[in-house]
Amino acid sequence: MTDALHILSLGKGGWGGALLLAAGVTFALSVLGFLFGALFGAVAAGGRLSPRALPSWAAKGYGTVFRGVPDLLTIYLLYYGGSIALTEIGKVFGSAGFVGLPTFATGVLAIGIISGAYQAEVYRGAYLAVDPGQFEACKALGLSRFQSLRLVIIPQLMRHALPGLGNVWQLVLKDSALISVIGLVELMRQSQIGAGSMREPFVFYLAAAALYFLIAAVTGSVFRYGEARAWRGMAHA
Repeated sequence: MTDALHILSLGKGGWGGALLLAAGVTFALSVLGFLFGALFGAVAAGGRLSPRALPSWAAKGYGTVFRGVPDLLTIYLLYYGGSIALTEIGKVFGSAGFVGLPTFATGVLAIGIISGAYQAEVYRGAYLAVDPGQFEACKALGLSRFQSLRLVIIPQLMRHALPGLGNVWQLVLKDSALISVIGLVELMRQSQIGAGSMREPFVFYLAAAALYFLIAAVTGSVFRYGEARAWRGMAHA
């Protein structure tokens, strides 16, 4: 027990600081990936709800591909495919070596693309759950489409979407560990490095599990608070 506390301490020779820094990378990676996913998901949901065939089929294809292909394979294809493209472009400008994509940026984009496919279905379902009478009320008030969405539809849509988005966030947080395969030193990778260096895999992986749980618990409470507040706001409206 004493050895474990020394290994995980923040002092000299301890790995606590490195693990906390890596946890910060994991959190930043997850948040940015989730936000990019929200953007991709909103666009894809709009496509799914469109009466036009092309946007609808494109959005369906996006969701089918990235919900069906393993997340790890998506990360590999994005990183190595993008790196090959950059290398070829580099050759045009006289570069002779391999040019790799930035691992953090690649991780954010990969998580964004993957989570966007799931968020699209959450937004689509939430939109369909809004009472049709609300759309008629917007027309009766003479609101433009933008005003209707901003003032009436989106606030009601979010109260239905938040539970599903909370689940997607948990998936995003776990998927962030997969980004270690392309070399990013986030929480999972730092734990592997520490476990190999100190030959204490149980200590490091248990510490990583505790940090993942802490992030999940704190951020999960934020989603639950937002959901409760959204429903209370609608009750008082």
